[in-house]
Amino acid sequence: MNRVITRLIALLACALALAACQLDITVDVVVDPDGTGQIAVTVLADQDVLDQLPTLIDDLVLDDVIEAGWSVDGPRMPDDDSGGLFLQMTHPFRSQGEATNLLQSLGPPFTQMELGRGTNGDVTTNQLSGRFVLNGFDDFADADLVASVGGQPFADEIAESGATPAESLNVRLQALLPGAIDSERTNAEPDANGILAWELPDDGSTALILAQSTQQPGEGQRWARPLSILALAALVAWVSFMTIFIGYVVVARFRRARAYKHRHLGER
Repeated sequence: MNRVITRLIALLACALALAACQLDITVDVVVDPDGTGQIAVTVLADQDVLDQLPTLIDDLVLDDVIEAGWSVDGPRMPDDDSGGLFLQMTHPFRSQGEATNLLQSLGPPFTQMELGRGTNGDVTTNQLSGRFVLNGFDDFADADLVASVGGQPFADEIAESGATPAESLNVRLQALLPGAIDSERTNAEPDANGILAWELPDDGSTALILAQSTQQPGEGQRWARPLSILALAALVAWVSFMTIFIGYVVVARFRRARAYKHRHLGER
């Protein structure tokens, strides 16, 4: 499983910890009614970051992220000209299995992430589950990252500074699921737009991510009924036309046959 996002976030977080700055990370999961959707990872850092790490934007190499299928916007200045750094990475998915693989590839602080989808009769259920936990910067150090940089990035410097993830990271997960949210199986309250949100605890504890929605027949497909009516009308019109046409052909042949018969009888 490719962990290029994990490595990127780990290096950013460690570098910003040494600069005594914070990194805001938001992961948005949007599931469409047909089960497809998109995952977006948005990274924001304020101007203090660039003041202390002026080459950060130029130093970020995102070739691995792009090769892994992510679309990249940035790194650049935010649109509101507030200064700092903006970076967004998006990846579409075509199934719940692909979405689960993408979520798991994010790595810490996202663990045991899974997006499920099932159908029982006419009802479709969407489920999002996982855990939010980050005990320390060592949690970022998967085998690939350690191998690529020869150990935990900036390990000695971070230990000396005493920096912690709580001081350096604000992480938020947002999800928009189709259908009605099942409040008994969801541990977040949807906002006015139906978006659910969870935040990484700042005390090193584990937060559960649980969400479920149900889609009734036709939900998210308001175009289906008028389209089906138009299709039925077209079918009725076609059948009517073919009936009339076939009737016309039969009558025309019958008349020609009678005329031919009478003509030959008259000649005799």
